[in-house]
Amino acid sequence: MSDPTRDDRLYFRQLLSGRDFAKGDQMARQMVNFVYLIGDRATGEAVVVDPAYAVADLVDILEADGMKLTGVLGTHYHPDHLGGQMAGWGVEGISALLERAQVPVHLQKQEVPWVERTTGVGASHLVGHDSGDVVRVGAVEVELIHTPGHTPGSQCFLVDGRLVAGDTLFLEGCGRTDLPGSDPVAMYDSINHRLSRVPDDAVLFPGHLYSADPSQSMGDTRKTNYVFRPRSLDEWTTMFGGR
Repeated sequence: MSDPTRDDRLYFRQLLSGRDFAKGDQMARQMVNFVYLIGDRATGEAVVVDPAYAVADLVDILEADGMKLTGVLGTHYHPDHLGGQMAGWGVEGISALLERAQVPVHLQKQEVPWVERTTGVGASHLVGHDSGDVVRVGAVEVELIHTPGHTPGSQCFLVDGRLVAGDTLFLEGCGRTDLPGSDPVAMYDSINHRLSRVPDDAVLFPGHLYSADPSQSMGDTRKTNYVFRPRSLDEWTTMFGGR
C-alpha cells in the first residue's frame, strides 16, 4: 500500500469555544476563541493550539478522531488562550491539560516568563523557540513565526498553506496593542514584514471569530483588512499609536 498523500495525512480542525467545546461556559461563549488541532493521520500524533476553557473536551474530540495528543502550541500568554485569571474568572488551560497528558508546550522564548506567571506552569514544561523553528508532528511540519506586537512572544504557525495567527492578525483588524507587553510598532513590523512572505493563497485562521467568516485567504485579508491600509510606520502610528 502506498503512503497517503500529504493532504491525506494532514489532520486539521478548527474548533470554536462555546459551540464546539465548553458549551456551557459563559466566558467561552463570550470570547469566541478558536482552538486548532493539527496532526498526522498516518502516525496518529496531534498537537493542540491554544487549549483553554474545557480542555478535557478538546482531548476527547482529538481522541475520538483516533489521534493522540503529543504537544501544545501556544500563540501567546493571555488566559483565554492558555488559561489563568481573566476579569475575575478562572480560565482552565495548559495547567489542567498537563494533568491529563505530560506533553511539551511550544512557545517563543520571549513568551516563556509571561506564560509561567499567567498559568503557573513551570519552565520545565515549556519549550522556548526561535522564529523559524519547526515543530514536527509525525511527518507534518509546523513552522513557528515570531510576530511580536500583541505580546512580546506572540507567534503564528504556518502549516501546509494555512496560517494559524492567534491574536496577531484577524480577518478584520489585529490584536490589541494597549495591553501589558504590547507594542504597536512591533505589530506593524510583524504584519507588514514578518508575515509578508506568507503567500496570498495561504488561508488565514485567526484566534477569535471576530468576523462573519471563520477563515479566508491572506490575499483577501490584505485587500480588505484595514490594518493593511497604512503605507508607512508613520501612518500606522497615527492610527494605532506607538511613538
